[in-house]
Amino acid sequence: MANHKIVLIGGGNMGRSLLRGILKAGLTPAENFTVVDVDEGTLGALRDEYGMQTSTDAAEAIVGAEVVILAVKPYILNGVLDGLAPTVEADQLFISIVAGVKGSYISKKLGKNNPVVRCMPNIAAIVDAAASGVSACGSATPEHLDIAEELLGAVGEVVRVKENLLDAVTGLSGSGPAYIYMVIEALCDGGVRMGLTREISMKLAIQTVSGAAQVVRESGEHPAVLKDRVTTPGGTTIAALNVLEAGGLRGMMIDAVVAATERAKAVAEETSAEASEDA
Repeated sequence: MANHKIVLIGGGNMGRSLLRGILKAGLTPAENFTVVDVDEGTLGALRDEYGMQTSTDAAEAIVGAEVVILAVKPYILNGVLDGLAPTVEADQLFISIVAGVKGSYISKKLGKNNPVVRCMPNIAAIVDAAASGVSACGSATPEHLDIAEELLGAVGEVVRVKENLLDAVTGLSGSGPAYIYMVIEALCDGGVRMGLTREISMKLAIQTVSGAAQVVRESGEHPAVLKDRVTTPGGTTIAALNVLEAGGLRGMMIDAVVAATERAKAVAEETSAEASEDA
C-alpha cells in the first residue's frame, strides 16, 4: 500500500475518519493522498492538519490514482460519477462507502467495468473502533478486497460478506452503536435511581459495557457461557436476568436488527430508483 496513490472524494465525518486512520497506520504517506471536496474551508483544515494534497476537481485528482474512495451522500453520487467518467481508467479500484448504492451501478456509471468494493463502516471509525463489512462487486478480485480490508482495518475490525448481506451488516453493526448507547443510558439511569450520582453511574455503565465486550473478544468464549459464569444460584444477577427475559430484551434486540436490515433494504431500493431516474 505504501506506494499507492489514493484519492478520497468527500471530506465529511466518515471520510475524515478513514483519512486519519489510514495516515496514522502509515498505509500510505500523506503526499500520496488527495482529498476532493467542494468546500474550500474543509480542504484547508485537512491540509493544515494532515498535509496531504487537496482538490475541488475530482476528475483531475483521480488521474494516476490506484484507489478512489467514494465517501459522498447518495444524492450527489450521480454527479460525481458523471464527472469522473471522462478520466477514469479501467484498472482503478473504487471503494464505496455510499449507503444503498450497488457496486454494479457505480461500475456501469463509470463505463469502464471498474472493480468496486462496497464497505459499510460505523460511527466508531472516529475512534478506530469501527465494525465494517466489505463486499467485492463486479470485476473486483480477492486482491482488491485485500486492499479495501487493509484500508478499513485502519479504523477497526473488518469482515467480508457477499454484497446481498451488506444490509444485514447495516442492521447489526451499522445501526448497532445506537442500540448500545441506549443500553449505556439505561444502565446509568438505573444507577441514578438507586442513589448513585450520574457521573459515577455513567463511568460504571461505560466501563461495564466496554469490559464485557473485551472479555468476549479476548476469551473467545460464547457470551452465554460468560453470562452463566457471572450468574450464581439465588444471586443478584439471576434476579436481574429474570426481569430482562420477562421484558423480552433478547427478542427485542433481535427484532431491532431485523427492522434495521429491512429498512436498509428499502432505502437501497429507493436510492437505486432515484439514481436510475437521475442517470
